[in-house]
Amino acid sequence: MDRSEKEQLVSSLREGLNKSDLVVVTQQTGLTVAEVSNLRCQMREAGAQFKVAKNTLARLAVAGTPNEGITTLLSGPTALAYSKDPVAAAKVSVKFANSNDRFKVIGGILNGKILSDSDIEALSKLPSINELRAKIVGIISTPATRVAGVLQAPAGQLARVFFAYGQTA
Repeated sequence: MDRSEKEQLVSSLREGLNKSDLVVVTQQTGLTVAEVSNLRCQMREAGAQFKVAKNTLARLAVAGTPNEGITTLLSGPTALAYSKDPVAAAKVSVKFANSNDRFKVIGGILNGKILSDSDIEALSKLPSINELRAKIVGIISTPATRVAGVLQAPAGQLARVFFAYGQTA
């Protein structure tokens, strides 16, 4: 990889990390190409990105940004998972780590706060933004549905009474 390619990689990584709320640092040793491709597909489906980069390039990408705190985690064969959704990258990373012993979550950073591997695991158990939105919509719409059902019930009972009288006559 020549210097211009490295500069392009650092700038694209910096741009992606700056747009993300959560960055998860992982270690992966001995993963096959198929396993990494599968992980990347899972990340994309969840709205996250997964990037394997040299530690020196990753340090350059986070230098001077709110994510600079993860430089202490960048040692050994590391990769970065990041997402705008504060739980998407954590969910996919922890799920993949639980099913593959050659992949390990080291830690991360959420809006400038350093997280340990146990913090990332706790974060992965939270519902995603879309799940929370769906729950809120359900909570808001449930009372309206009940009110409509209560208002509709007397008319339905009256119609059944008229129908019963019509059957007997």
